[in-house]
Amino acid sequence: MEVKEKFSLKKYNTFGIDVSARYFVELNSVDEIMEFLKTEKFKKIPKLILGAGSNILFTKDFDGIVIKINNKGIDILRKEKDFIFIKAAAGEVWSDFVNYCLEKKYGGIENLSLIYGNVGSGAVQNIGAYGVEIKDTLHEINAVNIETHETKRFSKAKCKFGYRDSIFKSELKNKFIIISVAFKLTRNNHLLFTKYGSIEKELESMKVKEPDIFTISKAVCNIRKRRLPNPEEIGNGGSFFKNPFVDKNTFSYLQMKYPGIPYFEAKDNKIKIFAGWLIEQAGLKGIRIGDAGVHKEQALVLVNYGNAKGSEILELAKKIQKTVFEKFKISLELEINVI
Repeated sequence: MEVKEKFSLKKYNTFGIDVSARYFVELNSVDEIMEFLKTEKFKKIPKLILGAGSNILFTKDFDGIVIKINNKGIDILRKEKDFIFIKAAAGEVWSDFVNYCLEKKYGGIENLSLIYGNVGSGAVQNIGAYGVEIKDTLHEINAVNIETHETKRFSKAKCKFGYRDSIFKSELKNKFIIISVAFKLTRNNHLLFTKYGSIEKELESMKVKEPDIFTISKAVCNIRKRRLPNPEEIGNGGSFFKNPFVDKNTFSYLQMKYPGIPYFEAKDNKIKIFAGWLIEQAGLKGIRIGDAGVHKEQALVLVNYGNAKGSEILELAKKIQKTVFEKFKISLELEINVI
């Protein structure tokens, strides 16, 4: 365990923002996590828990210690006739975990293929795509209290999952370090989700008549590769805004005014409207201000074309929020974590 000072975070966030941390440490095991937490020097210093840096926008240097969690490991907790309980370390790369489960023919997370990030940070964010969220299969979370060093188990209910939200993103933010996440996946009789977005259309183009977890994963990967920029090629943090929900009366008004508006019927009589569509209809798709821009293929994604500052990308985001609200009277909420 080596603590570095005045450390550049440019390679540790997918936006590629060139900021630095006062201190930086990578922790590769639970033992290292516990050892670090007992280090007197860092007990009262502000802490930022970092996964793969794929859902974060740095707007300034961090005057504290950035803790990157790298622990690895996948373990089977127990098997039932139709289900498997499987635990993944927080530092496991999410896509690697999805692929591992597919290789073992475990179902439930195939719609979440090719999402950047780690298992732990995915649980914090309650990542989701194509009608599925991580909470749908999550069983429990093991985490350690940063102050008391006590390990605690959080059931799904105690995680207080919401749309791209959890207790670890709100009231317990930077108070716990997630060690591992356990999932309940299907071994057979998989429940397939193909109605959301363009999965069915993609499966049709693939000439798949009877989809399974493998072809759904392939379809999702195909769509994401076409529509979303690769962070290794152009800096971005994935979806920058949450898709907004409106009541049925508001949606009826919008549908009269914009007959082609895409939507998804959600729970509690709410209608989900796609933020990318709103941004595109507001004429902002593909715009660029300096090196900060809106992606030309997916308006939901803001990008760094090279040397944009985090503050410049945030200013662009505020411009988008203002323009969309003026046109649709709908407020766009940030999905990205701004530091």
